Amino acid sequence: MKKLLSSDRIKAEALRLGFSACGLAPAEAVDETVATAFRQWLADGCQAEMAYMQNYEDKRLDPRLLVEGARTVISVALNYYPATKIPEGEYQIAWYAYGKDYHDVMKVKLKELFEFIQKEVSSSEAEITTPPVQGRIFCDTAPILERYWAWRSGLGWIGKNTQLIIPRSGSFFFLGEIIIDLEADSYDSPQRNQCGSCTRCLDACPTKALEGPFRLNSERCLSYLTIEYRGDLKPETGKKMGNKIYGCDECLKACPWNRFARPCRTAEFQPSPSLLSMRKDDWHSLSEEQYKNVFKGSAVKRAKYNGLMRNIQAIHSKSTRNNSTN
Repeated sequence: MKKLLSSDRIKAEALRLGFSACGLAPAEAVDETVATAFRQWLADGCQAEMAYMQNYEDKRLDPRLLVEGARTVISVALNYYPATKIPEGEYQIAWYAYGKDYHDVMKVKLKELFEFIQKEVSSSEAEITTPPVQGRIFCDTAPILERYWAWRSGLGWIGKNTQLIIPRSGSFFFLGEIIIDLEADSYDSPQRNQCGSCTRCLDACPTKALEGPFRLNSERCLSYLTIEYRGDLKPETGKKMGNKIYGCDECLKACPWNRFARPCRTAEFQPSPSLLSMRKDDWHSLSEEQYKNVFKGSAVKRAKYNGLMRNIQAIHSKSTRNNSTN
Protein backbone atom coordinates (compact mmCIF):
# COMPACT_ATOMS: atom_id res chain seq x y z
CA MET A 1 0.00 0.00 0.00
CA LYS A 2 1.38 3.40 -0.96
CA LYS A 3 2.15 5.97 1.69
CA LEU A 4 -0.28 8.86 2.10
CA LEU A 5 1.05 12.35 1.60
CA SER A 6 1.20 14.50 4.71
CA SER A 7 -0.80 17.62 3.92
CA ASP A 8 0.61 19.48 6.93
CA ARG A 9 4.24 18.72 6.08
CA ILE A 10 3.79 19.73 2.45
CA LYS A 11 2.21 23.04 3.47
CA ALA A 12 4.94 23.72 6.03
CA GLU A 13 7.65 23.08 3.42
CA ALA A 14 5.86 25.26 0.86
CA LEU A 15 5.85 28.16 3.31
CA ARG A 16 9.52 27.54 4.16
CA LEU A 17 10.35 27.78 0.45
CA GLY A 18 8.68 31.18 0.30
CA PHE A 19 5.27 30.35 -1.10
CA SER A 20 2.46 32.48 0.32
CA ALA A 21 -0.19 29.75 0.42
CA CYS A 22 -0.57 26.04 -0.30
CA GLY A 23 -3.55 23.71 -0.50
CA LEU A 24 -4.42 20.23 -1.71
CA ALA A 25 -7.35 18.82 -3.66
CA PRO A 26 -8.16 15.38 -5.05
CA ALA A 27 -7.33 15.07 -8.74
CA GLU A 28 -10.57 14.69 -10.66
CA ALA A 29 -12.44 16.22 -13.56
CA VAL A 30 -13.40 19.86 -12.99
CA ASP A 31 -16.93 20.66 -11.94
CA GLU A 32 -19.35 20.27 -14.87
CA THR A 33 -20.69 23.80 -14.38
CA VAL A 34 -17.16 25.16 -14.78
CA ALA A 35 -16.49 22.93 -17.78
CA THR A 36 -19.69 24.09 -19.48
CA ALA A 37 -18.86 27.75 -18.84
CA PHE A 38 -15.35 27.28 -20.23
CA ARG A 39 -16.64 25.63 -23.39
CA GLN A 40 -19.14 28.45 -23.86
CA TRP A 41 -16.38 31.04 -23.35
CA LEU A 42 -14.44 29.41 -26.18
CA ALA A 43 -17.52 29.08 -28.39
CA ASP A 44 -18.16 32.82 -27.96
CA GLY A 45 -14.62 33.61 -29.15
CA CYS A 46 -13.59 35.24 -25.86
CA GLN A 47 -10.11 33.74 -26.22
CA ALA A 48 -9.54 36.11 -29.19
CA GLU A 49 -6.45 34.98 -31.14
CA MET A 50 -5.08 32.82 -28.32
CA ALA A 51 -5.74 29.64 -30.26
CA TYR A 52 -3.76 27.59 -27.73
CA MET A 53 -6.68 27.98 -25.31
CA GLN A 54 -8.66 25.64 -27.57
CA ASN A 55 -5.97 22.96 -27.54
CA TYR A 56 -6.12 19.91 -25.27
CA GLU A 57 -9.55 20.75 -23.90
CA ASP A 58 -9.86 17.25 -22.44
CA LYS A 59 -6.65 17.66 -20.42
CA ARG A 60 -7.57 21.19 -19.37
CA LEU A 61 -10.78 19.89 -17.87
CA ASP A 62 -9.33 16.76 -16.27
CA PRO A 63 -5.80 16.88 -14.76
CA ARG A 64 -5.72 13.08 -14.55
CA LEU A 65 -4.95 13.16 -18.26
CA LEU A 66 -1.80 15.21 -17.59
CA VAL A 67 -0.28 12.75 -15.10
CA GLU A 68 -0.87 9.02 -15.28
CA GLY A 69 -2.50 7.77 -12.11
CA ALA A 70 -2.93 11.32 -10.74
CA ARG A 71 -4.53 11.40 -7.30
CA THR A 72 -3.65 14.82 -5.85
CA VAL A 73 -3.36 18.42 -7.05
CA ILE A 74 -1.16 20.62 -4.88
CA SER A 75 -1.76 24.31 -5.54
CA VAL A 76 0.56 27.11 -4.42
CA ALA A 77 0.54 30.90 -4.59
CA LEU A 78 3.51 33.28 -4.56
CA ASN A 79 3.15 36.99 -3.81
CA TYR A 80 4.50 39.47 -6.36
CA TYR A 81 3.11 42.77 -5.03
CA PRO A 82 5.95 45.28 -5.55
CA ALA A 83 7.50 47.25 -2.70
CA THR A 84 8.63 49.95 -5.14
CA LYS A 85 6.59 51.05 -8.14
CA ILE A 86 7.18 53.02 -11.31
CA PRO A 87 6.09 56.64 -10.67
CA GLU A 88 2.45 57.19 -11.64
CA GLY A 89 3.18 59.85 -14.24
CA GLU A 90 5.47 57.55 -16.24
CA TYR A 91 4.62 54.73 -18.62
CA GLN A 92 3.31 51.74 -16.71
CA ILE A 93 4.07 48.02 -16.84
CA ALA A 94 1.89 45.43 -15.12
CA TRP A 95 3.31 44.70 -11.71
CA TYR A 96 3.70 40.98 -12.37
CA ALA A 97 6.36 41.80 -15.00
CA TYR A 98 8.50 44.11 -12.85
CA GLY A 99 11.10 41.47 -12.05
CA LYS A 100 12.36 38.19 -13.44
CA ASP A 101 10.08 35.91 -15.44
CA TYR A 102 7.79 34.22 -12.94
CA HIS A 103 7.84 30.98 -14.92
CA ASP A 104 11.52 30.53 -14.11
CA VAL A 105 11.25 31.55 -10.46
CA MET A 106 8.18 29.42 -9.78
CA LYS A 107 9.63 26.36 -11.50
CA VAL A 108 12.67 26.39 -9.20
CA LYS A 109 10.52 26.57 -6.07
CA LEU A 110 8.04 23.98 -7.36
CA LYS A 111 10.89 21.62 -8.21
CA GLU A 112 12.24 21.97 -4.66
CA LEU A 113 8.81 21.23 -3.20
CA PHE A 114 8.38 18.21 -5.45
CA GLU A 115 11.81 16.88 -4.47
CA PHE A 116 10.84 17.30 -0.80
CA ILE A 117 7.71 15.21 -1.41
CA GLN A 118 9.73 12.51 -3.18
CA LYS A 119 12.14 12.30 -0.23
CA GLU A 120 9.25 12.16 2.21
CA VAL A 121 7.76 9.21 0.39
CA SER A 122 11.03 7.30 -0.02
CA SER A 123 12.12 7.86 3.61
CA SER A 124 9.65 5.32 4.98
CA GLU A 125 11.38 1.95 5.44
CA ALA A 126 8.03 0.20 5.26
CA GLU A 127 7.55 1.60 1.79
CA ILE A 128 11.09 1.10 0.51
CA THR A 129 9.89 -1.18 -2.30
CA THR A 130 7.20 1.27 -3.40
CA PRO A 131 7.93 2.87 -6.79
CA PRO A 132 8.99 6.54 -6.57
CA VAL A 133 6.18 9.08 -6.55
CA GLN A 134 5.35 10.23 -10.05
CA GLY A 135 4.19 13.73 -10.92
CA ARG A 136 4.67 16.97 -12.81
CA ILE A 137 5.04 20.63 -11.92
CA PHE A 138 3.13 23.41 -13.68
CA CYS A 139 3.24 27.20 -13.76
CA ASP A 140 1.16 28.53 -16.61
CA THR A 141 3.00 25.98 -18.74
CA ALA A 142 0.33 23.40 -19.59
CA PRO A 143 -3.42 23.16 -20.20
CA ILE A 144 -4.67 23.41 -16.64
CA LEU A 145 -7.26 25.72 -15.07
CA GLU A 146 -4.94 27.21 -12.48
CA ARG A 147 -7.39 29.52 -10.75
CA TYR A 148 -9.97 26.76 -10.55
CA TRP A 149 -7.51 24.46 -8.79
CA ALA A 150 -6.34 27.24 -6.47
CA TRP A 151 -10.01 27.66 -5.48
CA ARG A 152 -10.58 23.92 -5.28
CA SER A 153 -7.50 23.63 -3.02
CA GLY A 154 -8.90 26.20 -0.62
CA LEU A 155 -6.51 29.09 -1.34
CA GLY A 156 -9.27 31.60 -2.07
CA TRP A 157 -12.13 32.27 -4.44
CA ILE A 158 -12.38 33.48 -8.03
CA GLY A 159 -13.56 37.09 -8.13
CA LYS A 160 -15.82 38.81 -10.61
CA ASN A 161 -12.70 39.94 -12.51
CA THR A 162 -11.85 36.20 -12.98
CA GLN A 163 -8.78 36.55 -10.72
CA LEU A 164 -8.11 34.49 -7.61
CA ILE A 165 -8.65 36.42 -4.39
CA ILE A 166 -6.91 35.15 -1.25
CA PRO A 167 -8.71 36.40 1.89
CA ARG A 168 -6.90 39.22 3.68
CA SER A 169 -4.10 39.01 1.10
CA GLY A 170 -5.56 40.02 -2.27
CA SER A 171 -4.88 38.97 -5.85
CA PHE A 172 -1.25 39.76 -6.61
CA PHE A 173 -0.07 36.17 -6.70
CA PHE A 174 1.46 33.78 -9.19
CA LEU A 175 -0.06 30.30 -9.15
CA GLY A 176 1.54 26.91 -9.64
CA GLU A 177 0.64 23.26 -9.28
CA ILE A 178 2.15 19.86 -8.63
CA ILE A 179 0.06 16.91 -9.76
CA ILE A 180 1.15 13.57 -8.28
CA ASP A 181 0.00 9.97 -8.18
CA LEU A 182 -0.41 9.64 -4.43
CA GLU A 183 -3.36 10.43 -2.15
CA ALA A 184 -3.03 12.87 0.73
CA ASP A 185 -4.08 12.27 4.31
CA SER A 186 -6.42 15.26 4.08
CA TYR A 187 -7.73 17.71 1.49
CA ASP A 188 -8.80 21.34 1.67
CA SER A 189 -12.29 22.65 1.02
CA PRO A 190 -13.11 25.40 -1.51
CA GLN A 191 -13.81 28.83 -0.05
CA ARG A 192 -17.08 30.62 -0.59
CA ASN A 193 -17.10 33.66 -2.85
CA GLN A 194 -16.90 36.87 -0.78
CA CYS A 195 -17.30 39.49 -3.52
CA GLY A 196 -20.88 40.18 -2.46
CA SER A 197 -22.56 42.93 -4.49
CA CYS A 198 -19.26 44.73 -5.25
CA THR A 199 -18.62 45.52 -8.92
CA ARG A 200 -15.61 47.84 -8.59
CA CYS A 201 -13.45 45.64 -10.82
CA LEU A 202 -16.06 45.68 -13.59
CA ASP A 203 -16.49 49.44 -13.27
CA ALA A 204 -12.72 50.05 -13.40
CA CYS A 205 -12.03 48.12 -16.62
CA PRO A 206 -10.94 50.75 -19.21
CA THR A 207 -12.29 48.81 -22.20
CA LYS A 208 -15.25 47.05 -20.54
CA ALA A 209 -13.59 43.74 -21.31
CA LEU A 210 -15.25 42.47 -18.14
CA GLU A 211 -18.63 42.07 -19.78
CA GLY A 212 -20.20 40.85 -16.56
CA PRO A 213 -19.25 39.04 -13.35
CA PHE A 214 -16.76 36.24 -14.08
CA ARG A 215 -16.87 36.98 -17.81
CA LEU A 216 -13.72 38.36 -19.51
CA ASN A 217 -13.68 39.04 -23.24
CA SER A 218 -9.98 38.83 -24.09
CA GLU A 219 -10.48 40.59 -27.41
CA ARG A 220 -11.15 43.83 -25.53
CA CYS A 221 -8.72 43.33 -22.64
CA LEU A 222 -5.69 45.65 -22.53
CA SER A 223 -3.54 42.87 -21.08
CA TYR A 224 -4.30 40.73 -24.11
CA LEU A 225 -3.99 43.59 -26.58
CA THR A 226 -0.66 44.87 -25.26
CA ILE A 227 0.95 41.46 -24.66
CA GLU A 228 -0.55 38.65 -26.73
CA TYR A 229 -2.03 40.46 -29.72
CA ARG A 230 0.34 40.85 -32.65
CA GLY A 231 -1.64 43.14 -34.95
CA ASP A 232 -1.91 46.92 -35.10
CA LEU A 233 -3.73 48.62 -32.26
CA LYS A 234 -6.82 50.61 -33.16
CA PRO A 235 -6.80 54.35 -32.38
CA GLU A 236 -9.62 53.87 -29.87
CA THR A 237 -7.47 51.32 -28.02
CA GLY A 238 -4.66 53.86 -27.68
CA LYS A 239 -7.13 56.31 -26.17
CA LYS A 240 -8.04 53.81 -23.44
CA MET A 241 -4.52 52.70 -22.60
CA GLY A 242 -3.67 55.72 -20.49
CA ASN A 243 0.02 55.25 -19.65
CA LYS A 244 -0.06 51.45 -19.89
CA ILE A 245 2.55 50.04 -22.27
CA TYR A 246 2.49 46.43 -21.05
CA GLY A 247 -0.50 44.84 -19.36
CA CYS A 248 -3.19 46.39 -17.18
CA ASP A 249 -3.77 46.08 -13.43
CA GLU A 250 -6.88 48.27 -13.18
CA CYS A 251 -9.35 45.54 -12.17
CA LEU A 252 -6.90 44.35 -9.52
CA LYS A 253 -6.16 47.79 -8.13
CA ALA A 254 -9.89 48.47 -7.84
CA CYS A 255 -10.59 45.33 -5.78
CA PRO A 256 -11.16 46.19 -2.08
CA TRP A 257 -9.48 42.96 -1.03
CA ASN A 258 -6.18 44.22 -2.40
CA ARG A 259 -5.96 46.79 0.36
CA PHE A 260 -4.52 43.85 2.30
CA ALA A 261 -1.71 43.31 -0.22
CA ARG A 262 1.76 43.38 1.28
CA PRO A 263 5.10 43.80 -0.55
CA CYS A 264 6.61 40.53 -1.68
CA ARG A 265 9.86 39.23 -0.25
CA THR A 266 11.05 37.41 -3.36
CA ALA A 267 14.18 39.20 -4.55
CA GLU A 268 13.73 38.08 -8.15
CA PHE A 269 10.42 39.95 -8.43
CA GLN A 270 11.82 43.33 -7.44
CA PRO A 271 12.14 45.89 -10.28
CA SER A 272 15.65 46.66 -11.46
CA PRO A 273 17.10 50.17 -11.02
CA SER A 274 17.26 50.46 -14.81
CA LEU A 275 13.52 49.86 -15.13
CA LEU A 276 12.65 52.29 -12.34
CA SER A 277 14.84 54.97 -13.89
CA MET A 278 13.06 54.88 -17.26
CA ARG A 279 11.21 58.05 -18.25
CA LYS A 280 8.94 58.71 -21.23
CA ASP A 281 11.71 60.13 -23.41
CA ASP A 282 13.79 57.03 -22.66
CA TRP A 283 10.95 54.78 -23.80
CA HIS A 284 10.44 56.75 -27.01
CA SER A 285 14.09 56.33 -27.98
CA LEU A 286 14.46 52.76 -26.68
CA SER A 287 16.70 50.65 -28.92
CA GLU A 288 16.40 46.90 -29.23
CA GLU A 289 19.71 46.50 -27.46
CA GLN A 290 18.53 48.65 -24.55
CA TYR A 291 15.29 46.65 -24.48
CA LYS A 292 17.28 43.42 -24.10
CA ASN A 293 19.30 44.90 -21.25
CA VAL A 294 16.36 46.36 -19.32
CA PHE A 295 14.22 43.25 -19.70
CA LYS A 296 16.83 40.52 -19.51
CA GLY A 297 15.10 37.47 -18.01
CA SER A 298 11.78 39.33 -17.84
CA ALA A 299 8.27 38.23 -18.80
CA VAL A 300 8.05 41.41 -20.91
CA LYS A 301 9.82 39.48 -23.65
CA ARG A 302 6.41 37.95 -24.34
CA ALA A 303 5.44 41.12 -26.20
CA LYS A 304 8.83 41.34 -27.94
CA TYR A 305 10.57 44.62 -28.79
CA ASN A 306 8.31 45.43 -31.71
CA GLY A 307 5.20 44.82 -29.66
CA LEU A 308 6.35 47.07 -26.84
CA MET A 309 7.28 49.86 -29.25
CA ARG A 310 3.90 49.48 -30.95
CA ASN A 311 2.24 50.03 -27.57
CA ILE A 312 4.38 53.08 -26.82
CA GLN A 313 3.60 54.51 -30.24
CA ALA A 314 -0.14 53.99 -29.69
CA ILE A 315 0.00 56.07 -26.51
CA HIS A 316 2.35 58.65 -28.00
CA SER A 317 0.12 59.07 -31.07
CA LYS A 318 -2.86 59.62 -28.81
CA SER A 319 -0.99 62.29 -26.87
CA THR A 320 0.15 63.94 -30.08
CA ARG A 321 -3.40 64.03 -31.43
CA ASN A 322 -4.70 65.45 -28.16
CA ASN A 323 -2.07 68.19 -28.14
CA SER A 324 -2.79 69.13 -31.76
CA THR A 325 -6.49 69.64 -30.99
CA ASN A 326 -5.88 71.83 -27.94
